[in-house]
Amino acid sequence: MSNVVTIGSRASKLARTQVTEWLTPLAARFPDVRFKREIILEGGDQDRITPTLAEVAKTAGGSAFSTNQEAALVTGRVDVIVHSLKDLPTSVREGTALLTTPGPREDVRDVLCGATLEELPERARVGTGAPRRVAQLLALRPDLEVVPIRGNVPGRIARIRGRDRLDAVVLAAAGLNRLGMMTEVHQVLDPAVFPPSPGQGALGIQVSVDSGAARLLAGTGDVQVDACVRAERAVLAELHGGCSVPVGAWGRIREDGLLHLSAAVTSLDGSRQVTADGAGPAENPEKLGSCLAGELLAQGAADILAQIRKP
Repeated sequence: MSNVVTIGSRASKLARTQVTEWLTPLAARFPDVRFKREIILEGGDQDRITPTLAEVAKTAGGSAFSTNQEAALVTGRVDVIVHSLKDLPTSVREGTALLTTPGPREDVRDVLCGATLEELPERARVGTGAPRRVAQLLALRPDLEVVPIRGNVPGRIARIRGRDRLDAVVLAAAGLNRLGMMTEVHQVLDPAVFPPSPGQGALGIQVSVDSGAARLLAGTGDVQVDACVRAERAVLAELHGGCSVPVGAWGRIREDGLLHLSAAVTSLDGSRQVTADGAGPAENPEKLGSCLAGELLAQGAADILAQIRKP
């Protein structure tokens, strides 16, 4: 292959920071390779008016945050894509594949910025655009008024007590940590109660199958982090979900060496939630994810998801 590898990513400061995070150890490992960066705008970046990412994805004909990057990979405009894994559909484009997930993984948890749940007054206004976060917030505090917001991390933080008079916003700890933007007043939400999006805090490294970049980078990644995110994404895949479906999943490898997985499906109004927990060998994460999805379905997850998917 050429000694030049072109890396594609979205344009935000967070996306560029993630590329740097992934690239720093690789540049030292492959001193003879020159890594170039290419910015690719996605539908979710260009359309800031459409209220939901699900609607943006329909317009884009795929994912709001990965369609254009995958097209650039397939056409050879770039050799590698660095994604926020939580934004990537469970089925990647034909002819491409995800490499072993890099480690270490950033904090998987969500953060309430601007207040704590206990401090929020009755009927407080909390901003988030993610259906999962909306559902899980209302499950804990049904009195809250959840306001749909989109945009980058700095823009969402700025809306706390700004023009929208929001009392708080919910964001991923990973993004806040990567940007050094954790707010002074905040609450890190327990993932046992508020399970994150599958893949949250992890990077997804996508390449074309059998490409030079795939061969070069085949030995990179962290097998334990990879097992955790593969289990989480298997839950989502089995439930036929995506970023517009309120499914949370949290995988971690404990001292016993087993992969432990928790998952939840929550109705959008927070009135109903089904949960499942399990453990199994880290060598077969998809089986564990599939089993937990089956438990969720047996408890009524299909009914919850069917209500959400109604036109």
